[in-house]
Amino acid sequence: MSEQPVDDKAQIRPDLDLSDAVWIRAEPEGANLEDRAEYALVPHTDGVTYTAMRQASDPDGHILVFTPTEWDAFVKGVRDGEFDLPAQSDQ
Repeated sequence: MSEQPVDDKAQIRPDLDLSDAVWIRAEPEGANLEDRAEYALVPHTDGVTYTAMRQASDPDGHILVFTPTEWDAFVKGVRDGEFDLPAQSDQ
């Protein structure tokens, strides 16, 4: 059997106040995607500003939380094309 994923932000979530979060659309400039991700910078009582990310079509659903280091790595991966879909071949 596979192990359940570990929530490494479990100690942060109870004190992370998302009620006043300003959610920013994560989409290319000029685009108006039907389903997109949104992110917000959220200060925490530990003095660190975390980045929260959610699916815009499900704002009450799961929210991912990133440390500043994790977010920087994610953004660099996006810029480097690490998450791009493979090109489809005509067959």
